[in-house]
Amino acid sequence: MTTAATVALVTGANKGIGYEIAARLGALGWRVGVGARDAGRREEAVEKLRAGGADAFGVALDVTDQASVDAAAAGLDQLDVLVNNAGIIGGTPQVPSTVDLAVVQAAVDTNVYGVIRVTNAMLPLLRRSPRPRIVNMSSSVGSFAEQTDPQGPLSGMPASVAYAPSKAFLNAVTVQYAKELRDTAILVNAGCPGYCATDLNHHSGFRTPEQGAAIAVHLATLPDDGPSGGFFDDEGPVRW
Repeated sequence: MTTAATVALVTGANKGIGYEIAARLGALGWRVGVGARDAGRREEAVEKLRAGGADAFGVALDVTDQASVDAAAAGLDQLDVLVNNAGIIGGTPQVPSTVDLAVVQAAVDTNVYGVIRVTNAMLPLLRRSPRPRIVNMSSSVGSFAEQTDPQGPLSGMPASVAYAPSKAFLNAVTVQYAKELRDTAILVNAGCPGYCATDLNHHSGFRTPEQGAAIAVHLATLPDDGPSGGFFDDEGPVRW
């Protein structure tokens, strides 16, 4: 999957991990769509990617708006790889007993429903590709095993009833797409970028966006006999 004919779409690609995913895929010689809702930031990212040698183009895309998603799909005539990267924390606080339900709804609408909207709109294009891949950018905070391991790195994480459960929901959705599409060439996997310093966490992460992009690139370039329905980070499979 390293030919110039390969076309990828990365949602939320105007900055952070999404931008670095687009840059890495562009460096493979792929044509890369920069999906973003803010026109100014989208075009700025496209110009920066082009200046670095990537064959990049902008895609107006708000994953929470069905009309925007449908228009984005209608504007493409080829798609080989979809990276569902757009995501939000969903606002704070997220203490379960006192949370504003609107905070939970916002996280799920972007992090889960947004992935379903975009994936379903792009599936007709992906079905026509000889080597299609879907990558859903998740997080280890969506792992029940990691969250409940008293000796694990997430043991001291504050309770979160919006962001963390939305990633667990996304992991479950990933498995269901893989089940539906198992008799096709489409490989569907979730990837954890690790705790990266981005706007999402006010740059508190200890990994760089460039490091975080690596798992998405790996899953986007899986061989035809690669896994589907899995959850991975740089070290390999992540516990559910």
